[in-house]
Amino acid sequence: MTPASEMALQGLRDLSTIKWYVIPLLAIVFYIYTSEIKKAKESGNWNAIFAGLTVFGMDFINETWNGWVFHFTQRSAFWTTPGDTALRTMVGWNIEIMFMFAISGIIYYNTLSENKEDKILGLPNRWFWAIGYAAFCLFVECLLNAGGHLVWEYPWWYRSFGGVWLIFLFGYLHFYVAALLVIGMKSDKNKIITISIIYLIAIAANVFGLGLMGWVY
Repeated sequence: MTPASEMALQGLRDLSTIKWYVIPLLAIVFYIYTSEIKKAKESGNWNAIFAGLTVFGMDFINETWNGWVFHFTQRSAFWTTPGDTALRTMVGWNIEIMFMFAISGIIYYNTLSENKEDKILGLPNRWFWAIGYAAFCLFVECLLNAGGHLVWEYPWWYRSFGGVWLIFLFGYLHFYVAALLVIGMKSDKNKIITISIIYLIAIAANVFGLGLMGWVY
């Protein structure tokens, strides 16, 4: 087991580590969602909420399979977050990351043009911003890695040219691609079903791991 993995296991889901700044951050997330819900009730357009839930759900799946990697290797997940946090929820996930991704999809949606046919640099604006936000997330992750707050163990998941592309594609881009596909669906019913499936996958994977192997990393 790597030193970063050992550190990431320390205080895992330990409520005594919670810090007071979590409360205002939670209030901000609630404020953003309640504001968007109010707008949705008036306009009938729930896409901001759907985008927010989709991106967070995709991140939930990502952190779940990352925990499975750690369990099966007993060495390291693809990424670990061993640094100081108000609450470490998985070896590669903490409360600060969760709050950020809880609103990231809403930020993405509010960046989009009202006309989905609009283009930026020749790309449909929804795809342009999906790529743009994924690239920005990758940039931030590289900074966190350079500072030792987010650790990569495996050579194919690193700041090399190939590793960067893997992180870009499988670490972030599919979050926003999922969001643009969901908000592009014709009916709210299909959007809700799709989002529900995303969360069911993540929850089932965690419940399976907890029930059969006694762990949830």
